[in-house]
Amino acid sequence: MIQVDLSGKQALIMGVTNARSLGWAIAEQLLQAGARCAFSYQDERQRPELERLTAPYAGSLLRRCDVGVEGELEALFSGLTQDFGRLDGLVHAIGFAPKAAMEGRFLDTARSDWTLTLEVSAYSFLAAARGAEPLLNRGAGLLTLTYHASQQVYPRYNVMAVAKAALETTTRYLAYELGPAGVRVNAISAGAMRTVAARSIPGFSSMYDHAARTAALQRNATQEEVGRLGLFLVSPLASGITGEVIYVDGGQHIMAMPADPSGVAKPS
Repeated sequence: MIQVDLSGKQALIMGVTNARSLGWAIAEQLLQAGARCAFSYQDERQRPELERLTAPYAGSLLRRCDVGVEGELEALFSGLTQDFGRLDGLVHAIGFAPKAAMEGRFLDTARSDWTLTLEVSAYSFLAAARGAEPLLNRGAGLLTLTYHASQQVYPRYNVMAVAKAALETTTRYLAYELGPAGVRVNAISAGAMRTVAARSIPGFSSMYDHAARTAALQRNATQEEVGRLGLFLVSPLASGITGEVIYVDGGQHIMAMPADPSGVAKPS
């Protein structure tokens, strides 16, 4: 087994809320591989949990940054310039849509809900990449998290699906523009997982059970599997991969029909 050694590398992780966050699943893998990580959080209510999670990892930094507040991203990267100097990775695990926009009809999405959802869930990745650009070492890896609702309809995912589609396009354009500097930009499309964000989606339990039944592997992927892919994509092992959306969903997205647990039918 190839061991990833990120000793001496530094990364910024944005959007961890608790131990079940996909951002933390990736961060934990980076930390265990020897990377030093900084974490940004939206408000002070989230800090105690981050302090608990990062306590075993010396050198971790915690910085408040609400990406929807003018000037806070600039302050974050100004502080990182002094505290870290350089970055080898950035993990963007931020997404938000107002409850009303997820419960009603997509047709009835309010302009304000549309604007807020895309600003927080997609534009923030672009803004973070711009802020990080002066700090990025050659070979650095930027990573964000998306979902297959960007490609097919998942009822009630609504405007968040639009945001994920925008996020995936943003990934490709950032990969193109940062490529000459040797910086890679990719997205992980994770399957249904029991995160705080997922539980806010109306009907998520049904979505989760359906995903397990219909996936090629006949199960849902795990947070640990997302974390390992994140480690790979940020590390030099993925030095030739950029602009990609890579799925960790047990193969659900490839299935046009539900998987047959009895296996492939024998010819008559």
